[in-house]
Amino acid sequence: MELPDFMNYANKFTQTDFVEKIARIAKRAGAKLVYAALILYYTLQSDKVSATNKAMIIGALGYMISPLDVVPDAIPIAGLTDDLAVLLFVLKKVWTDIDPDIQTKAKERLSKWFDEDEIAEINDTDLFKEE
Repeated sequence: MELPDFMNYANKFTQTDFVEKIARIAKRAGAKLVYAALILYYTLQSDKVSATNKAMIIGALGYMISPLDVVPDAIPIAGLTDDLAVLLFVLKKVWTDIDPDIQTKAKERLSKWFDEDEIAEINDTDLFKEE
């Protein structure tokens, strides 16, 4: 799958839209997508992150929020795979900027939408590390 130019979606990102979309799609999207999105969201708020990495994060989160992307979110199963691909791509790029505290905060937030078994899915954070 070829990644779209997600940077074109940077103007779609707002904190309010992000929180509303995550709450609306959490169960359908799955714990991994929500965890990836939350890590990026909390990383964006850090003052330790470069402007370049913040721009990539904003582009990725804007892409996730936008209803107009490569595979529309309304398409069952496939609709969120492109969003996950973009989020994972950016996570791998910015992984060194992500504090363990951010991961903890994201996991704590997951507990609002997922049970322990679903949260166990995200414990393999090797998916997010740069190779």
